[in-house]
Amino acid sequence: MAVVMIGQVDNLTEEIYAGMIGNLKPVLQSAKGFISHAGGPSPDGGWRVIEMWESEEDGKAWFEQNVKPNLPDGIVPDRQYFPVHSAFTS
Repeated sequence: MAVVMIGQVDNLTEEIYAGMIGNLKPVLQSAKGFISHAGGPSPDGGWRVIEMWESEEDGKAWFEQNVKPNLPDGIVPDRQYFPVHSAFTS
């Protein structure tokens, strides 16, 4: 079942995010189970990332193998997964 991951990263800046996504985007786009990614400033401060995956396992594996090793010290995302009932684009 597809899932959406919502990540809140309180101390992530736009500059750090831009550097990381610039390096990781091509790998992410070819990752097993990847569907979509969006990131932007959070109204609570920091940065919010929203991703859709074919399974929670695929999303967690991607994070552990690619994102976690590249996070600067002290940056720990609060990531939560939720089942997707429907999703569509224009």
